[in-house]
Amino acid sequence: MANLTDWLPTTRKEMDLRGWDRADVILFSADAYVDHPAFGAAVIGRLLEAEGLRVAIVPQPDWHGDFRDFKKLGRPRLFFGISPGCMDSMVNKYTAARRLRSEDAYSPDGRHDMRPEYPTIVYTDILRKLFPDVPIVLGGIEASLRRVMHYDYWQERFRPSILQDCDADLITYGMGEKPTLELVRLLNEAIEDFHPLLHYDENGEACITREVLREAVTKMPHQIAFICKQEDIPGGIKEDDIVLHSYEDCLKQPKLHAENFRHIEEESNKIHAQRLIQPTAGRYVVVNPPYPPLTSEELDRSFDLPYTRLPHPKYNGKRIPAYEMIKFSVTLHRGCFGGCAFCTISAHQGKFIVSRSKESILREVKAITKMPDFKGYLSDLGGPSANMYRMRGKRMEVCKKCKRPSCIHPAICPNLNGDHRPLLDIYRAVDALPGIKKSFIGSGVRYDMLLHDWKQEALNSAAREYTRELITRHVSGRLKVAPEHTSDTVLNIMRKPSFRLFREFKSIFDATCRKAGLRQQLIPYFISSHPGCTERDMAELAKLTREMDFKLEQVQDFTPTPLTVSTTCWATGYHPYTMEKIFSAKTPEEKRKQNSFFFWYKKGN
Repeated sequence: MANLTDWLPTTRKEMDLRGWDRADVILFSADAYVDHPAFGAAVIGRLLEAEGLRVAIVPQPDWHGDFRDFKKLGRPRLFFGISPGCMDSMVNKYTAARRLRSEDAYSPDGRHDMRPEYPTIVYTDILRKLFPDVPIVLGGIEASLRRVMHYDYWQERFRPSILQDCDADLITYGMGEKPTLELVRLLNEAIEDFHPLLHYDENGEACITREVLREAVTKMPHQIAFICKQEDIPGGIKEDDIVLHSYEDCLKQPKLHAENFRHIEEESNKIHAQRLIQPTAGRYVVVNPPYPPLTSEELDRSFDLPYTRLPHPKYNGKRIPAYEMIKFSVTLHRGCFGGCAFCTISAHQGKFIVSRSKESILREVKAITKMPDFKGYLSDLGGPSANMYRMRGKRMEVCKKCKRPSCIHPAICPNLNGDHRPLLDIYRAVDALPGIKKSFIGSGVRYDMLLHDWKQEALNSAAREYTRELITRHVSGRLKVAPEHTSDTVLNIMRKPSFRLFREFKSIFDATCRKAGLRQQLIPYFISSHPGCTERDMAELAKLTREMDFKLEQVQDFTPTPLTVSTTCWATGYHPYTMEKIFSAKTPEEKRKQNSFFFWYKKGN
């Protein structure tokens, strides 16, 4: 039976149960509090707890009225952290047609009124009014993807770094374990050294101020973004810094934003990246390069923290849709080297795969089997892409010099080791555990890597074996794959493989199912209105998919989200790598027409 103290405290009463008069760090999250490794606020909270810190979390605070949720836990010793949620708040709230979604997947009972639009900005503004000298650190995907100038689809305008839009002190972008731990180490050192700018409360306890944090920032070379005057840039502007076109110049000439984006994407995906600096409104946004990829041991540590794997007891009797989807799933790795043009994973997690150890994965699966409502079926053994576990460059010295955003487009890199045997070993080890009846693969599968000639019979044989085992043992009736389009021209802009490969994979899928006596479906995902896509392309898509006996279900209209190649094309009219002009369907009528081709079988289409 779980106790209330098994979760991070969310109220003053829960802090009292632990004997705390103050928290070291207070996290504000726009998601419901689920103590699970798939929820970012829980990960950072547990990580800091493991360092001996007192961490509290305020999930979905009420931002109306007297702001009592923002006051109730008082001032933290180190800083406030803001996590706007596992999804971008605007994508979470609205469809591509700017209509309200049917539910908020990260709120109790799917309620829409539990988070504001742009919670990072709203929460920061409230905390800054209430606690003027307390540091505020931003994390999560919303701030991460807005660390520099970006296009905002919902406001239909370019916006500067989110640090210009709110008075926060720092962004720890990407997967935030390492920069957060480094920040905490430096702030604790400042307290131990009796820094002259510390604040002392009525009990004489030292607390960090904004001035102390700003000094700590100058000692952090990796994976943070901050804004400052030119004279305050640590070390000044150096020869190997990349100075981007200013926000103001990009507003006048959007083509300059396209030029900027190439640098932003390339530096997000290099092992040894350069610092980015963007002049903005008389100040400078500084983005330090990301940390090198975590080791497996470091990633294991994050997943092995003492999560309850359950929503906080305050939600008893309430359904949190996103949790219901992932409660019996296991993440095997981070990162994705696909580099899809419309995807934000590489900007947030990077392209280099960091895989958990087999032992860590099996520990998590064993913990799931002990959950009272587990019936023996794992919903997913996956990651950003299902079949990239333990894949990396054969010669890392080559990878260290590489700045390609994708390891598999326009062609699969000859240096990539595409060995599916470690993943097969995981599947078999998991399925052999007591209490496991079946494990399914719910993450998207890169079928182009299954069909590729790896120039080694052992790897080709492993890919065939993986394909066969995937289809016969790990499909819950429907296998999701993402061809995304049928036009090779559009697919090339998307950085996706030719539709010919999807046809080939479908033939293998159908033949394998027939041979095994299985009645299973292949469910393809497609996107309309992507940059470069015309109505003629959509008509061809409708024709080809109809000929293949598909009545499409999993489709979406392209939604421009910050910090992707596709959004840059859509917003500027230029491709950031070729600087060629590119067409995009932009008006509601153009987008509606393209989307209607998916549903040729409906009356009126």
